[in-house]
Amino acid sequence: MEFERIIRVGDKLISLDKAERLLERVIKMRSQGVSQQEVARRLSLDRSFISRLESAGEIRKGKRIAVLGFPLQNKETLAEICREMGLEYVLLMDNRERWVLVKEKQALDFFNQVFEMAARLREFDSLVLVTSEKWYRLAEALLDIQIIFISLGQTPVHEDKFVEPEKFRAILAQIISSSEKS
Repeated sequence: MEFERIIRVGDKLISLDKAERLLERVIKMRSQGVSQQEVARRLSLDRSFISRLESAGEIRKGKRIAVLGFPLQNKETLAEICREMGLEYVLLMDNRERWVLVKEKQALDFFNQVFEMAARLREFDSLVLVTSEKWYRLAEALLDIQIIFISLGQTPVHEDKFVEPEKFRAILAQIISSSEKS
């Protein structure tokens, strides 16, 4: 025979078991894809309470992964792979776009843009960098994050390079998988 675990808080009696059952229902519904708003409606709770519950119980979110690459021949294909995998920061350029970025700016504006990009990239846990070795060394010096480097060859790289899409996808999948296990 088991009894409800009851605790007195001021003049209230609170059932720990009832609260635990409610929490399990909330989490189960959310894991099945029911929106916070709908869970709140069904269980007569505030949506903000559902959000706070999730935050309180969160162990770790998946790693945030950014992708930066140039000069790429098949940048559209690689960008589509990144979108399919749900990556939130993707900047892929071909050689022409790379030079437009550099040539159409004053030196100070270009450096400001590079440092703004570096600041943004520091918000991520990992960066997949697809470029030449010179840019890898620069990224290592500027960023305090994990860098997964896909070399397009020795610097300078003058023409667009083809990156094998399935190998690229496999690398991203491996990074995402390892972040989910962490």
